[in-house]
Amino acid sequence: MLSRSTYFAMQNARIAWFLGQYLVSNRLSRPADASSRRSASRRRPSPTLAELLQDIAALLRKDWQNIRDGVYRAPPPISDEAGRLLADALRYFRDLPAVTARRRRNGYDEVPRMAPGVAPLPDYYLRNFHYQTDGYLSDHSARLYDQQVEVLFIGSADAMRRQALPPIASFMRRRHGRGVHVDVACGTGRFLGSVLDNFPRLHAIGVDLSLPYLAEAARVLRPHPGTSLMQGAAEALPLSDSSVDLLTCVYLLHEVPRDIRQGIAREFARVLRPGGRVVIVDSCKTATGQPGIVCSRRFRSRFTSLLCRLRRH
Repeated sequence: MLSRSTYFAMQNARIAWFLGQYLVSNRLSRPADASSRRSASRRRPSPTLAELLQDIAALLRKDWQNIRDGVYRAPPPISDEAGRLLADALRYFRDLPAVTARRRRNGYDEVPRMAPGVAPLPDYYLRNFHYQTDGYLSDHSARLYDQQVEVLFIGSADAMRRQALPPIASFMRRRHGRGVHVDVACGTGRFLGSVLDNFPRLHAIGVDLSLPYLAEAARVLRPHPGTSLMQGAAEALPLSDSSVDLLTCVYLLHEVPRDIRQGIAREFARVLRPGGRVVIVDSCKTATGQPGIVCSRRFRSRFTSLLCRLRRH
């Protein structure tokens, strides 16, 4: 049984590892000219680093309580990931100058010019989300994604994703651990793997628009050979009506336009069986801009209304 001191030692080491990269990234990515700095200073103030670290500390206390109570398994020791963490960091910093240059010139729309053969994909998807190299449309991007997210969230992204596991656990207890689970916008499969580590009897399906990310998910999910992966959009799921017991959606909704979110809500209602469950983990922005979409109070209330309607099925 993992002890409290061991858990916090591992997680604090993880936070420290990514905090160092976060601070170095911020220093290397500072605006190059005074006008850019003035423009940045006029934006709504972001939380301070101290506030972010306080929130992460509260998140880790909640994560530990769930692990202690047997809601889900503990993450692997950081020592087991040392080689991968180092390789990912080196890959990340090699790519950072290109991301920084793209951010400074507001190059959020370079994907269509770089990849003209991806016309069948929706227009909203053909962009450099968060100024990522190649958007979501290359093997290079797929290998970088989890590292970029962990630096952005100062090492807390996996712990944030794990907060979706308690509502899944309570639902699975009623289903005796069985059912059809679909992870919408599964990306590299990192969250889906965590679900299957804890609920191995689920029939799991990952859906994503990006073929390179699905290929990376196939590699990540190799220990779970029964997992199915499908290319498809969240607003047009390649699934039959009333065919899914559990839907999860992590870090997608803030990235898509309002009309697409409404389409996603309709699809969730269409494919979910009566008595099914939707679990969402997402983040909200305080200001709008080309690279992202505002997560407004209206959006939150609309999606809350959707979930209430789904519960009444």
